[in-house]
This record gives sequence, structure tokens and C-alpha cells, in this order.
Amino acid sequence: MGLKTRPLAPAIGREVIDLDLSKPLDDATFEEIKGLFNDSGILLFRNQNLTEEQHIALSRRFGPLQSHVLKDYLKSSHPEILVVSNILDDKGRPIGIGDAGQLWHSDTSYLAEPCHCSLLYAREIPAPDGERSYGDTAFATLVGPFEALSPDMKNKIANKRAVHSYEAYYIRRQTEGSKRPSLTKQQKDETPDVVHPLVRPHPITGRNTLFVNESYTVRILDMKEAESDALLSELIAFGIDDRFVYRHKWRKGDLILWDNWSTQHLAIGDYALPQRRLLHRTTVLAH
Repeated sequence: MGLKTRPLAPAIGREVIDLDLSKPLDDATFEEIKGLFNDSGILLFRNQNLTEEQHIALSRRFGPLQSHVLKDYLKSSHPEILVVSNILDDKGRPIGIGDAGQLWHSDTSYLAEPCHCSLLYAREIPAPDGERSYGDTAFATLVGPFEALSPDMKNKIANKRAVHSYEAYYIRRQTEGSKRPSLTKQQKDETPDVVHPLVRPHPITGRNTLFVNESYTVRILDMKEAESDALLSELIAFGIDDRFVYRHKWRKGDLILWDNWSTQHLAIGDYALPQRRLLHRTTVLAH
């Protein structure tokens, strides 16, 4: 059919215009979407009106879905959906993760096989104040930073590997004031520390990515601690330079699809009740 699109930022992302995802997508259109996605890293679809079942069905076309390790924040009727929200139920308990993603990260880089992509759908968004929006999400390509590294740095990190740790991230968030309960033994057992190369080829496109993030990447192997910390800090800061970033101002009905193998993202936590924010996320596993 030939989809209408426009770029979101020079280095990352495209918006697909005037496509109603609640209607069936023929195979040719879906293949065009996948091609755009592989090229751009994130796709934005505005003005959607999706049921939970339609959100899940669309997500499954990309592959099998994850059931997140934080079971308390899954939809009881649809456990494929992780609730991201600051809203409380009638007993004062959070209905979702209220502080999700407030450090740069690629979803589940702490797994041996990081998930492929995530689909985040905005059901309720804080009202803007003039030009000021709340609860934005920033996205950064992992491909552009690798390509922009100096030859010396590319050579330096070519064979380096780094540890990614969900438990270390969780402890850090609690130290910084997160009210999340501590991980259970089962949750820790499900998320042991893993090792990934600093330069990770994308499993589909083959393009090299700078696969580090401030949430989960904790140390580089075969380096002294101080050297590892310094190099990680340098690489992490380089990867989120403005030239690689798109900052999204959410509207109700937005659906964003992002590639966790070629991007990272950051939730801007600049809102609080009575400003309400409710999004549903599905996550597609590697397959």
C-alpha cells in the first residue's frame, strides 16, 4: 500500500501517518512496517484506539511475548501486558510501576537473550501546561554512537565484554528512594547477572551497536575497577549525546514500537499525582 511516514529525528525513528492499527493488517503492510522498523529503531503511531486484545494481537505478530518478572504489575486478565502507571487503587496501592525506566536502558539487557522489541500504548497522559508536557520519553539509537566512535575507541572496545545486572539496578533504585519492594529469591533466580559484548551486532540487520546503558551495565570484564568505571562513564555519556536522541511528547492514543537491540530509552519522571499517567507495555522476546 505504501505507508506514509516522516522522520522523528535525524538519527532515529519514524512516524507512520494515518494507519489504524485496530483494523487488520495484511501481510504486505506488516512486512513494510517491519522493514521501516529495522531501519529506524522506533516507530510512532498516533491516534490509536486499541483494546487490550488488539494490542496483544498486534504485538504477537512480531514474536512470542514476555511475562515480566514483576508479576504484581501485570494485568490479571492479560498477563502479557505490563502496567506502567502512577495511579493508585482504592486501597492506595500502585496499579503499575510508577518509576519505570527513569534511567537510560534497553529493556531486558540483563537477560542472556535480550527481548527484541516493546510496544508501549498511552491510555492516560498528564495534561500539558501550554508548551510544557509531562512524562516524556527520550529514545537514543545504539547504532549511531558506535558508528561515530573514533577508530582508536572502536579498536579499544572491539573485544570487550560487560556485565549487565538487574539486581544491581534494583538495589540502586531503592538506594535512590524507589518504593518498590525488594526482589524475591525467585525474581533474583530468574535474573542472574549476564555478560554481553560492548559491540553487539544487531541480530537482524547485522549493524554494530554500542550495547551499554546506565541502568544495567555495571562493569567491563578484564579491566581494573577504576578503568572500567571510567570507560563505562565515557561510553554511556557519548551514547546519549543530543545528536543521537529523540524526545517524545506523549498524547493519549500514541503507540510506540521500539527495538531493544538497537535503541535505549529514558522515562522523564517529572509528574506526580494528581497528574495521572497510564500506559500498557507488551514486550516481544528474541526468537
